Amino acid sequence: MRAPLQFVLDFFTGGDPVQPKPVTPTAQPSGLSASPTDRAADRSSPAVEQGLPGDAQVPVPIGFTHPAANRHAQLQDVVVSYRFERSRRKSIGFMVGADGLVVRAPNWVTLREVDAAVQEKGPWIVAKLQQFKERQTEQFQKAIEWRHGAEVPFLGRTVQLCVLERGVGRVHGQDIAPDQILPVTVPPGASVTQVRDAAQVWLKKQAKALFEQRLHHFAPLLGVRWLKLSLSSASTRWGSARNDGHIRLNWRLIHLPISQIDYVVVHELAHLREMNHSPRFWETVGEVMPDYAQRRKALRQAPVDLAQD
Repeated sequence: MRAPLQFVLDFFTGGDPVQPKPVTPTAQPSGLSASPTDRAADRSSPAVEQGLPGDAQVPVPIGFTHPAANRHAQLQDVVVSYRFERSRRKSIGFMVGADGLVVRAPNWVTLREVDAAVQEKGPWIVAKLQQFKERQTEQFQKAIEWRHGAEVPFLGRTVQLCVLERGVGRVHGQDIAPDQILPVTVPPGASVTQVRDAAQVWLKKQAKALFEQRLHHFAPLLGVRWLKLSLSSASTRWGSARNDGHIRLNWRLIHLPISQIDYVVVHELAHLREMNHSPRFWETVGEVMPDYAQRRKALRQAPVDLAQD
């Protein structure tokens, strides 16, 4: 049975309202074949989407994606979508940065030679990309100490983490307005990790309720029907949509303003009408969100470390 077609909104890619540049055909990489759907939805990298031609029947490449990617390679079971450029270099060059991988080669080097060089450099490329991802994770862990009184980003503002030790019978910070606190209950002497886990349970509960509300609001406006919502914990992906009506949204969106959350919701619902990033897709988004370009830009500028554990 053919796996449902899926499109994703991730942190690296941009999903700009233009047709993606055609990818030069290579030997059919196995990384573009269907993979288990739920596992595939939790692998990737940071800021909008990777599109395929409108009638493509293969899933979006998963792994690390450069926002201006025009070639793909499967390296150590990870699909890396990278930016390939011709230059006046004397040899093939590789650069890994916050956006992903850029490969440059002189005009006289064939694409087959480029592909071979990328494969040979594969372990180094994947290691460097992973280092950037882990660095972002470390930055977020340092940003929130997950202790009583910590400020946690929530819907574009901050709420104060208020800790109740089980059996104590009172909540710290009772003088704070209820809508300005993030209440958690933990065992006496709980570790920072236990407090963080309890706080994330609360955040995920809030995220699920809000996402369902926004899906119910926008789906009728777009004339589509979603059948299932799942929360994603992907380290790089904002959301995804499958043509069977299954929507996945990253729970970490709850850190961002509602305007950006709504953009992701509308973006994924629009894929239920157009499983591509053609002009017709962006017209569909614009039907209910005329200012989607501004919202998309704000999402791309959101601190990526807010979306990491």
